[in-house]
Amino acid sequence: MKKVFASDFDGTLYFYKGKTPDEQLPPASVKKIQEYQKAGHLFGLCTGRQVGGLTPFIKDKFDPDFYITSSGSNIVDGKFREIQRRGIDHDVCAKIYDKVKARGDYWVTLDLEGVITVFDTIDDFPGKYNIISDINDLPEGLVHQFSVHTESESEAQSIVDEVNELFGDSVEAFRNVIEVDIAPRGCSKGKGVEVLRRHMGDCKLYGIGDSMNDLPLIQASDVSYTFPYAPKELQEQATKVVETIVDALEDSMNDED
Repeated sequence: MKKVFASDFDGTLYFYKGKTPDEQLPPASVKKIQEYQKAGHLFGLCTGRQVGGLTPFIKDKFDPDFYITSSGSNIVDGKFREIQRRGIDHDVCAKIYDKVKARGDYWVTLDLEGVITVFDTIDDFPGKYNIISDINDLPEGLVHQFSVHTESESEAQSIVDEVNELFGDSVEAFRNVIEVDIAPRGCSKGKGVEVLRRHMGDCKLYGIGDSMNDLPLIQASDVSYTFPYAPKELQEQATKVVETIVDALEDSMNDED
């Protein structure tokens, strides 16, 4: 039975607060991913980020075998071929935007066809992105996810609760520390790996994450991992608590089917 390892990105594999590239994406993690794939296993990303929010940071480091992005609403294989694509209605995006902006001047991003779409320039971002001036002027295409950057976990949770209450028939909101990720109804990281499992066929699924939006991934995996710094609920649900993703990959490689 083939082994398939689905990894969260931020806070698990990539640490954006790191002062150097090696602190952001540790070479030991990259080396272990390469070793894992060379052994014949499959490794991919399962994240709230867009496809275009991943590729600039892993280029020339490793090539994922799959990408579960925007909380499972846009899933592609290693060649970026479609596995699943879902979108939020543009009118619903506009209504959510108005509600969020009424609460405060939060930074909002959208995943439009895998490309980051924002309302202002992004300093030092190495990849492609779209800039729009008005939420009602969204270009044609699927909005895979609507994301909000807040200043605290309580703010983020409050937005999650409001969005789920008001728009829960169309979308699902998840808290990722102080970020809010809003995906089409029925999408989550857990649903994403279920779609992947059906696509891959017979396999043993391993999952790892560090935040509450990773809980569906943890619950949907055959073997799951998290970290000592993760929320208590995540640690209680995970199969194992490890220090780094290197430890999790090593454990997966040594796991007997």
